Amino acid sequence: MSDLRRRQLLALGAGLTGTGSVLAQAGNRSRPSGQRVIGIALGGGSARGFAHIGVLQALDEAKVPIGVVAGTSAGSLVGAFYAAGFSPWKMQEVALKVRDIDVADLSSGNKRGMIGGAALKRLVNGFLNNMPIEKMPRRFAAVATDLANGEKVAIQRGDTGAAVVASCSIPGVFIPALFEGRELVDGGLTSPVPVAVARELGADTVIAVDVGGRPSSKPRSGLYEIILQSFEIMGRSLAQLEGKSANLLIQPQTDRYDSSDFSARKEMIEAGYLAGQRAVPELRRRLGLR
Repeated sequence: MSDLRRRQLLALGAGLTGTGSVLAQAGNRSRPSGQRVIGIALGGGSARGFAHIGVLQALDEAKVPIGVVAGTSAGSLVGAFYAAGFSPWKMQEVALKVRDIDVADLSSGNKRGMIGGAALKRLVNGFLNNMPIEKMPRRFAAVATDLANGEKVAIQRGDTGAAVVASCSIPGVFIPALFEGRELVDGGLTSPVPVAVARELGADTVIAVDVGGRPSSKPRSGLYEIILQSFEIMGRSLAQLEGKSANLLIQPQTDRYDSSDFSARKEMIEAGYLAGQRAVPELRRRLGLR
């Protein structure tokens, strides 16, 4: 595997599947008749979301043909790059070189949240050359939650950066995101591992990646750490339930890394890669791949 460099993910997960809304229906991309569509559901997990990149590297090496991507919170950030055509190897270069300030501008906060979403939106759209979701080579949805009614929202069209910000808007950390007239917050509140959304996008077979782990027992040193820990406690059993609805569940060993520790990016990508490698033989067997 090639050398790992830098990048920032800011998000996390907690929630359940269930009914929700599709915000801006996807375009008319279709599949060849009779062809199986494999989807991947990338869950939330804040800093642990770096592990998604490693999983995608292993699947890429195994030549698993993924055509649908659904992402929640951290998974929406990784998923947007992947759906837009970035290879997992290019993603790792981006992931390990971007500075925290490029994603989290603390000066933009107010009484509704510590961080505004403008920096993250600018970063995503900058790297993707302002590619809207409906123009992506792979079908993609970023999962968010409607703050007014608690409904799951699968964003399938429009401004990719804005969709990722909405999916990553952890209440209390990010200011709620305004997207097409709705105030949206972190998708982990309603769908931590968005298997159902991947199926709604047309996937016949869904690989779920749950990067969440057990809550860390170390003392919480600040408000941000307390919020992340609370999300993990709240959503762990729900994430496990949703992951079990997939055809194959991949769970990188992220327990040793704290969800707020963005200094362990390289290690978490490696943990994802190893988990992906371990899953490949079973995936081949289930899908009939050579």
